[in-house]
Amino acid sequence: MKCPFCAHKEDKVVDSRASSDDRSIRRRRECLGCGKRFTTYEQVENQSLMVVKKDGRREPFDRHKVLAGLLKACEKRPVSMEALERLVDELERELSQSFEREVASREVGERLMKKLHAVDAVAYVRFASVYREFKDVEQFMTELKDVLAHRVK
Repeated sequence: MKCPFCAHKEDKVVDSRASSDDRSIRRRRECLGCGKRFTTYEQVENQSLMVVKKDGRREPFDRHKVLAGLLKACEKRPVSMEALERLVDELERELSQSFEREVASREVGERLMKKLHAVDAVAYVRFASVYREFKDVEQFMTELKDVLAHRVK
């Protein structure tokens, strides 16, 4: 690790602690050359999970793309950004534990809808209508009846 001030290659760690989300470690370092202190972060490098699309194409899992879809579904709904980020964190954790290299986009969508259903029913129906490509009002009504049936229980 080079010192950002003098480029000296030796330093000592003065303090280490886990970040607030426990996904990285924050280290305060002191350069043995100039004595100035700087901070570094250490985190596990995740092997990119590939999503297999309906047409057979493969692309890396993109949490920003997932979050963008959720934001669209939750537009003007009382769902906080923190709740959506937690949902995506949970999804990422589940996928990395369940799948080694590849996951079907269908699996990602179904897991996401299940999680969204627990957060906000309206956002769930919005997301489902796009994800499942509803062709007519009948499909929409069927999904709504299913949501209402689960709400009554």
